[in-house]
Amino acid sequence: MANAQLQSVLDHIDKDFDNSLERLFSLLRIKSISADPAHAADCKAAAEHLAKDIASLGVATEVRPTAGHPAVVGKAKGDDKAGGRPHVIFYGHYDVQPVDPLELWHRPPFEPAVADHADGRKIIVARGAEDDKGQVMTFVEACRAWKKVTGSLPIDITFLIEGEEEVGSKNFVPFVEANKDEFKADYVLVCDTGMWDPETPAITTALRGLLYEEVKITAASRDLHSGVFGGTAMNPIRVLTRILGGLFDDDNHITIPGFYDGVTDTPPEILEQWKKLNFTPESFLKPIGLSIPAGEKGRLMVEQASTRPTCDVNGIWGGYIGEGSKTVIPSHASAKVSFRLVQGQDPQKIRKAFRDYVTARIPGDCKVEFGDHSAAPAVALDWNMKPLAAARQALTEEWGKETVLMGSGASIPIVADFKRALGLDSLLVGFGLDDDNIHSPNEKYDLRSFQKGIRSWARILAALADVK
Repeated sequence: MANAQLQSVLDHIDKDFDNSLERLFSLLRIKSISADPAHAADCKAAAEHLAKDIASLGVATEVRPTAGHPAVVGKAKGDDKAGGRPHVIFYGHYDVQPVDPLELWHRPPFEPAVADHADGRKIIVARGAEDDKGQVMTFVEACRAWKKVTGSLPIDITFLIEGEEEVGSKNFVPFVEANKDEFKADYVLVCDTGMWDPETPAITTALRGLLYEEVKITAASRDLHSGVFGGTAMNPIRVLTRILGGLFDDDNHITIPGFYDGVTDTPPEILEQWKKLNFTPESFLKPIGLSIPAGEKGRLMVEQASTRPTCDVNGIWGGYIGEGSKTVIPSHASAKVSFRLVQGQDPQKIRKAFRDYVTARIPGDCKVEFGDHSAAPAVALDWNMKPLAAARQALTEEWGKETVLMGSGASIPIVADFKRALGLDSLLVGFGLDDDNIHSPNEKYDLRSFQKGIRSWARILAALADVK
């Protein structure tokens, strides 16, 4: 039934697009910077504005308190006498990043406008234009069109919009956990990701997890004169660099015992699709001044960047680093090391394996200390998930190019939280582009991304209605 009405819905989206744009601008004007306590009232105002807008669709919506910035909860349920109507949670966030440095903005960050990009594209410029107000409103506007044209939504939807994503969802996650019985659904829709390129839609099917460790190696009880103690006293920088250098073999595999336990390969049909993409050293590394992939040999570069586990030394220090020279053997040396993990890897097991690896290589005259930092598991969708196939086909029909199923090298912790707290998988569909300057001055969202994003969600809602 939904597909029979779809074309009328798409026609209405195009006809009403100027109004959709103005509704987005109204939200973008609110300075909902969650990290700055001075903008707490603005965050509340954004939640109230969004709740009122969603309620105008005939959705029972309210602003709900958390220990921090409020959440917006809206519930739209249809007449489901047959008992087979899908029920999804739609997640997004209304909070935005600070705008500093303000002097680098070409226009005031909370005065949204349509501008011309250097390459001729029309773009929406404002803080939050892409991350995540513009993305949230693609979904809201798609629902608005369905309600206007048909009087109802194709599926049952719980809107769940938070105000603390940019500060780690520290109060939103406990809110979800405390109300988990209220948030029962079939799966979650998330619009906070991007496309493969401006012409190619994508669904993010995997997010790497994160483990962050700090290591401190101590040798002598104080810094030593290298002319007196050089050659006899152990140098912790030498110990540390030898250990870090041994984390990789000649094929760039990580040498920690058990590191790859549980890691599975990407399905061959997905790899064949990825081979057709223009993801090469020329396209990806050359713009940053590099040319040689540094990941595991024998793997596609797109695998190295998104679906294979990694290890990186993020910082290393010790001894004298000031101006001039100082012939010193330092008493200690430190490093920060991060691991991007994939499905099948347990962050706590990797933490133990890394610490065991380091500890086994510490000389008798030295001691080692470790500092705890982040630890979050990876998340991956079932490649054969029916809603995934339906959304993929809907996106392909809208954009006229085959939808790419891609992994993300980054982490979106809330997706893992939904899986842990609610037991729900998340379908991640977004329309951001690599040049959108999110978290930076002059954030933008392509006008085409906004309009076709609305049309895409309209198609996806129709497609999901037929998934049983």
